[in-house]
Parts: sequence; C-alpha cells; structure tokens
Amino acid sequence: MKTPQRISLANIPTPLQSFTFNGCRFLIKRDDFTGLELSGNKVRKLEYLLYQAKKDKADYVFTCGGDQSNHSRATAVAAKSLGINSKLFLWGKDSLNADGNLFIDKFIGAEIKYLSKKDYAHNEIIMQQEKELLEKRGKKVFVIPEGGSSELGIWGYINFIGELGTQVNLKKVTGILTACGSGGTSAGLLIGAAMMNLKTKIFAVNVLYPEKAIREKILNLAYSCIEKYKLKCSFIESQLEVLDGYSEEGYKHISKSKLELLKTFASSKGIILDPAYTGKAFCAYEENFIRNKSKSDVLFIHTGGIFGVFNKRKQYLSV
Repeated sequence: MKTPQRISLANIPTPLQSFTFNGCRFLIKRDDFTGLELSGNKVRKLEYLLYQAKKDKADYVFTCGGDQSNHSRATAVAAKSLGINSKLFLWGKDSLNADGNLFIDKFIGAEIKYLSKKDYAHNEIIMQQEKELLEKRGKKVFVIPEGGSSELGIWGYINFIGELGTQVNLKKVTGILTACGSGGTSAGLLIGAAMMNLKTKIFAVNVLYPEKAIREKILNLAYSCIEKYKLKCSFIESQLEVLDGYSEEGYKHISKSKLELLKTFASSKGIILDPAYTGKAFCAYEENFIRNKSKSDVLFIHTGGIFGVFNKRKQYLSV
C-alpha cells in the first residue's frame, strides 16, 4: 500500500479532552485547534490536496461551498500561505459588511463567484467551465470538490484514527460522532477504523443533504478510495449511522432551542459551537449519548467553525 504524500499545514496532533456535562463524562477531540485562520477539520484534508496542487504547479485552486463555508475559508487561507491563487464558488450573495468566514475570504484576497442555490447544485460543472477558460490563458487549475471530499482528501481522516490511537485505547471507544456536510470526514473515519480492524461506529450528523443521499455519498467515497489506493481493508455498512433531523431549520440556520443548549454548554465549559455544523452535531450528541447517562464511550469531534458564529451573533446573543 502506497499512501499519498502531504504538506504540513495543521497543528496536529490535536488535543483529546475529557468533559463532564449534565452529569455525563465524555471525550472531545479538539480539531478546532488545527490552526487559527485554518481552524477546523478541513485542513487535514487540505494537507493532501494542496500537496498535489503544488506538485502539479497549479496557479489556482478552485473550491466551493456556502458563503460561510469553513472549507472554502480554510482553502483560501492555506492556498495563500503556499503562494497559490484561489477562487471560491459560493452559494450566497456579496456583502459590503461581510462577516465570519466570508470576511476572511474577502480580506485575504480570494477571488469569489457567487452562485444562487439553483446554480450551486451544478457547482462541479461551473468550476470545470471556469477551469477550461483559465487553462486557455495558460494557467494551471487544481479543483478541490465541496468539503475537500475526494479519495485523496479523506486521507486526512483515515490517518486521524492512528493519531487518536496514540491518545486513547481505541477498543474502549465504541463510536465517533461528527457533523456531516459533504461526507468526507465520515468516509475517512470508516476507512481508518477498518484499517486498524476496529468495529467502531461512525455517527454522521447530517446537516445538508437528504439522508439517503448523504449515506450513499459517504459509502461510495469510502469504497472508491479503497479501490483507488488498493487498501486491504473492509467495513460493514452498518458501522455508518446517519443521524438525521438535526438541521430541519436549514443548513444556514439554527433554531432557538439548539442555541439554548449551546449557550448552556458554552457558559459551562467555555466552548462555543457554530450554527451550521458543530452546534447541530452537539445537539444530536447530547440527545443520543449524554442525556440520562453518567459516561459516554462515543467520542465527539469538534470540527471547528468558530468564524461562522459571528454571522449569527444576534441570534446567539438573543438566548
């Protein structure tokens, strides 16, 4: 087995911390500590993706996401640090008073093309068309899919399992829960566990796609990666459990009841969770693995997203 190479961008290993909340003790893997401007889970994937972009001598990297996309922000920041131009294809509208992730995108000089929700559904086609235009002008473009969720990108979370194994006895961790947008983190975790012969359950808290669609995306990506890199491992599909129904208010929104729980947690533990991903994931975690328990063997991954809070500060301060 030949594993792909990476460029060092993330501050890893990230801490594994123990907390007690509402009488239940549990572990949080602090992937919000991977960096400051680069904070969050996406930089683990970008280490592999941007290594390839550098190897290809790319003049530009393209990627896509919502206007508060953590992945797009991390991509733009990381690309700038490596001397590569970035162009972001964002679902949303421009704003003179840009906040959160969009503020950082604009401040560091990323090129941005704003898309309607309808057009964003065809983001891969749009990025390919723009890539062809730049290539006609002699520029090399490296396209990173939504969330960095490709066979190459998910190596960030395949290798995450080995890192975690240096911090805790993995046989005592019955499950790992993470927010799930594009599915790459969950796919990587499935493979990483399989490569270490673990039967760990992967709980993916769905925040964006229909439940059936995201399950298929995760499984197809995992199978495709195993085939591409000829990995000698396998997993049982029942190891993946998609927790649905925690984003009924919509990907870009968060309900008052969820914010009330997040405020209680923040005022108790000093950890602020974002509205699109970790906040919804923690609500699922609290309901399924904390409530009425004294100890949880399911680990929670804090995948970052702090900058997204500032775009919702009025809602956060209203509870």
